[in-house]
Amino acid sequence: MRPELLAPAGSPEALRAAVQNGADAVYLGWGAFNARRGAKNFSDEEFAAALAYCHERGVRVFLTLNTLVTDRELPQALETAVQAGRLGVDAVLVQDWGLFGLLRRTLPDLPLHASTQMSLFTSGGAREIAADGCERVVIARECSAEDTRTICENCPVEVEVFAHGALCMCYSGQCGMSALIGGRSGNRGRCAQPCRLPYGVNAPAKKAYPLSLKDSCLAGRLEEMGAMGVSCVKLEGRMKRPEYVAVITRIYARLLEEGRGPTADERAELEQAFSRSGFTDWYWQGKHGAAMFGTRPENAPDPKDLFEEARRAYERDSLRTVPVDLSCSVSAGVPCTLTVSDRDGHSVTVTGPVPEAARTRALDGLELEARLRKTGGTAYRCDTVVTLVDEGLSLSASAVNALRRDALAALTAARTAPPKRRELPVPPLPEADCTAEAPRLTISVTRLEQLSPALLELGCPARVYIPLEEVSRLESLPGEGPEWCAVLPRVWRDRDEPALRTLLERARALGFTGVLIGNLGHLPLVRGLDFHLYGDYGLNVFNSRSLAYLKDKELESACVSFELRFAQIRDLKKVLRAEAIVYGRLPLMITENCLVQNETGCRLDRQGLCVPEDGPCRCGQPNVLVDRTGAAFPLLPAYGHRTEIQNSKPLYLADRPEHRRLGLAYARLRFTTETAEECVSVVQNYLDAAPAAGDFTRGLYERGVE
Repeated sequence: MRPELLAPAGSPEALRAAVQNGADAVYLGWGAFNARRGAKNFSDEEFAAALAYCHERGVRVFLTLNTLVTDRELPQALETAVQAGRLGVDAVLVQDWGLFGLLRRTLPDLPLHASTQMSLFTSGGAREIAADGCERVVIARECSAEDTRTICENCPVEVEVFAHGALCMCYSGQCGMSALIGGRSGNRGRCAQPCRLPYGVNAPAKKAYPLSLKDSCLAGRLEEMGAMGVSCVKLEGRMKRPEYVAVITRIYARLLEEGRGPTADERAELEQAFSRSGFTDWYWQGKHGAAMFGTRPENAPDPKDLFEEARRAYERDSLRTVPVDLSCSVSAGVPCTLTVSDRDGHSVTVTGPVPEAARTRALDGLELEARLRKTGGTAYRCDTVVTLVDEGLSLSASAVNALRRDALAALTAARTAPPKRRELPVPPLPEADCTAEAPRLTISVTRLEQLSPALLELGCPARVYIPLEEVSRLESLPGEGPEWCAVLPRVWRDRDEPALRTLLERARALGFTGVLIGNLGHLPLVRGLDFHLYGDYGLNVFNSRSLAYLKDKELESACVSFELRFAQIRDLKKVLRAEAIVYGRLPLMITENCLVQNETGCRLDRQGLCVPEDGPCRCGQPNVLVDRTGAAFPLLPAYGHRTEIQNSKPLYLADRPEHRRLGLAYARLRFTTETAEECVSVVQNYLDAAPAAGDFTRGLYERGVE
């Protein structure tokens, strides 16, 4: 069975372009809670009309509710889903855990899809969300063919893959760069695309674009996807012109229908429609490197002839029609009848006038069939027509036309009728109240060397978080007093799990009792190892129901999003002990590409270790990304030879008493580039509520995000 083709619809015109050019389904935004809030999107009337237009033509419609939502916004987001369900939307894409849990309990019959913003890239994560009632998982764009095959083989629900369009530099759902630099959150649908700007790696920013990936093009991989069990291939482009949508949808629909790869001409048309220095399929191949990056001039002209031809074709609204079978009976003394049936199981019958005796020329079957086949201007085309006409009867052309119109209108009503779905009461939040009078300090380190005896002698941390890779260097616990917690890698793959499981078992044997969970896929990895489970910032906790969702997952605390304001954190119902980062360089991106490797040209050996090709390897040494203003963003190596970009300034709140009045149970000091001595100094400053000094930021806790 070939995969479904899912096309973008950023506007009503783009929707028509997608449908007319062969899309099996479209995804669109309606309301305030979608990850492309900058697209034109749909008004209330346009959304209802879009559903009718698509369903009449056999095309499914998916609504994107794939942003983080606050407690105040949850009722409106729920109401959007309720209204969409009543109108007959086929599925809703969700990112927010709280909204997901709420929809699953209040609208149990509404299909939910896990947005790529959920950051799922392992079969364990896919199975976890499937067990909670999700019907489809949109996996990360960075997944290779091997990764995708593994997930398809081990996931009980549908798997969707991005096949064409823009690639974000950061894993979707994990990018804080736009929010922290410009106040426009990618998790809230307002990304300002800072990755498309020039930067320098360990050098001033000039004309280098180390964060600007080429667009993905997997047109030549569709047969491979179908064979491994991919259910849906997705085309990116809700911010693009309708003509672009028409071109790429037409080509991908043709390739899927004919079971082949693209010709040279088709590849050229895809590139003309939009590209950034060409395309890449390296993630699919399991590769990464500098050749994946490209740019597009700001005022690059559109392909006038290609787009004009595409627009003329879809504006005729006749490229996509539904085959129907007609059966008409004209008998003496009884009203004539017409039955229309489609291939989806719908069948309707309408009646017309009683035929009269013919005065001159009698109606025959061939003439009746010719009249019934005149379906121009509708969404239907006649496939077979069966007529039964008694001799000597007459039926006017207007009566036959009315019979045909009534039958097709009745069929449209049947095809567009929304399914009956249950709407259950909103469940109350758990009664638990984990509000604390004042938070206890926790500490996370990047390297073991930051954990000095002097720091532990301060006696303040309730917990110490250490990366699991660093735990492997320990022979015993560094000290007594705090709870020792292992931090799982933010990004990994199924093939890494045996090694990670071994490291977890060793950490448990050393005396580690907690694990920091930053991804849904971590849960199956740690089950059965008798750890306390604590949620990390990668889970993007944005509302009280997200805390409740994680409580149901048996987490004992959770770090809230650093995109929330103080007041929003204060107003969370603490059904789970809450933690917030109050010091440190906040993470801007986690990238599949190692930025330093791309700059220096080093390669990996069979063990995944960096091997320099010319001079010493810099991946583990101090490195920075420099923007146009001269701001330097530290680059930290991440598990799997990835890169984590840190903010140029550390967050500092020691002198702001507000963070102690939010009901938090824990306040985290996040150490990244600091020396051991600097770590001790920072902890002492927080114990003393010392005033800020040096270059620092207050983060988003006061100004918030769009």
